[in-house]
Amino acid sequence: FWTPPHFWALALERKEEYALVNIPMLPVTHGEPLTRLHILLYTILLVLCSVMPFLIGMSGPLYLLGAVVMGIGFLYWAVVLLRNKNVKAPMATFRYSIVYLGVLFLFLLADHYLITGSAAEPGAPLYLEMQPVQA
Repeated sequence: FWTPPHFWALALERKEEYALVNIPMLPVTHGEPLTRLHILLYTILLVLCSVMPFLIGMSGPLYLLGAVVMGIGFLYWAVVLLRNKNVKAPMATFRYSIVYLGVLFLFLLADHYLITGSAAEPGAPLYLEMQPVQA
């Protein structure tokens, strides 16, 4: 769910260039208002999905905090885009989406290694070994 709002924000900024070379990006094919609405809808889905690692027990509270805080930031920019009152919003949203993803992964790693104590035992292989299937 991260990819559509990321690229559609860039497509809003570069709409004329995409149209000039006949690349069918959403702002070109369906207009800016629909693109802005879809960015918001996909961002809502993204934020909901981003808390799933916590809900299924894959991560802990540090990750949840990061996912919620970063998600609120992404939602902020999606709403700014939807309101269409800030001409710099498409590129700001695009840039934020890059930061969002990187920081979200950092929170996931920090939660995994610093909080939940799930680091591999010393001497354990850092890869998964294939096990033969018993018939």
